[in-house]
Amino acid sequence: MVPPPQEAHGYWAGAPSACVVNGVTYLAYRLRRPVGAGRGYAIVVAAAADGERFETLTVIGKEQVAAESLERPALAVTDDGTWRLYLSCATPGTKHWRVELLEAADPAAFDPARSSVVLPGSLNVGVKDPVILRHGGKWHLWASCHPLADPDQADRMVTDYATSADGLDWSWHGTVLSGRPGQWDARGTRVAAVVPHEGRTFAYYDGRASTAENYEERTGLAVGTGFGVLVAQGGGPVAASPYGQRGLRYLCALPLPDGGWRLYYEATRADGAHELRTELHPGAGQAG
Repeated sequence: MVPPPQEAHGYWAGAPSACVVNGVTYLAYRLRRPVGAGRGYAIVVAAAADGERFETLTVIGKEQVAAESLERPALAVTDDGTWRLYLSCATPGTKHWRVELLEAADPAAFDPARSSVVLPGSLNVGVKDPVILRHGGKWHLWASCHPLADPDQADRMVTDYATSADGLDWSWHGTVLSGRPGQWDARGTRVAAVVPHEGRTFAYYDGRASTAENYEERTGLAVGTGFGVLVAQGGGPVAASPYGQRGLRYLCALPLPDGGWRLYYEATRADGAHELRTELHPGAGQAG
């Protein structure tokens, strides 16, 4: 659907976040070059009537928010129609990550000069890749958290959970998903999509077994009761690419008005680049 900026290893299009407003699908995604050539250099916000053929509305460069790199954004709309774009920003010269927020009346009008930090992390923890869900009158957030005490261990990740009344001030409730020693997700787990269903929470997550698999996570499934601790299911991923280290990550599960789903995700290609892909799973009334 969206090709990498160059057809070579280390060039990516992916890390999507999507929502549907008035029948139009809006998508935010990240563009990346290899380490040493720019890393995550831009976030694109785009729109499509059919959920597939997107037209760019705006592009935000990493320099505009004083970031060394950009990772997964989160796109959301408030009850009063305000658009929000949560940006994962790498603090230059460190392993630290923070999340900044842009607000606008229109998704084409985000102004990086007016950003504010909403998830600062700390000296000991970097925070990025937020997954945001509005449910039961609250804002819910799952974020990838990385330990910073030892720079050689900063690629480790767990997922922490937070809630908010307004999507601005967040209360943290601890770690809800961690890697399992000796298994395919031992080195790290990052929640990518959350689907509440009949009192249970189904979460798709990115996992890897080792530092060598960094950037090539595969997708697993975890389940919890309510919005508490998530329990990883099975002994392996539920989705992976057939190429390279089989990376398939940052899955975004978008509910559709017909009861179906559209999936967006980042997948490894045969040439080592990553591209943004989509799948449509129609509701029962649209099947066939």
